[in-house]
Amino acid sequence: MDSSPHLARQQWMSLLAQAEPGELATAMEAFALPADATWLRPPQTGLYMLRGRVGGTGPQFNLGEVTVTRCSVQIGTRVGHAWVRGGNSRHAELAAYADALLQDNEQHPQLSQHVLEPLRQALQARRDAASRKAAASKVEFFTVVRGE
Repeated sequence: MDSSPHLARQQWMSLLAQAEPGELATAMEAFALPADATWLRPPQTGLYMLRGRVGGTGPQFNLGEVTVTRCSVQIGTRVGHAWVRGGNSRHAELAAYADALLQDNEQHPQLSQHVLEPLRQALQARRDAASRKAAASKVEFFTVVRGE
């Protein structure tokens, strides 16, 4: 992770959103929701318009819609937010809760070790498996040229 606090938060929020809901629930079992937690925005499911660009630089176009769930929780002075793909409200709640706890400098090292690192390893394993699966179906094309 980068040393910049803003970039670090972007990275952990991305990791929490990309985690499998079951993996995140298992990782967060040891961290109980404190009594002073206030849900600023309970889980809300809606649609988000995906936009794309041809070649990455062309004019924008609407690619389609994706279902997202968002929520926000306040724990003390820290506010945790989450946007996750799909309609799993428990995933959004856990991600927002983890985001709020990770902002606490005293709890951050423990959460990083017991939550973020296992999620990072699981995500990397899924990416490696997908890469191996794609590589197995790779087709090499050869051109045969006739001599003159």
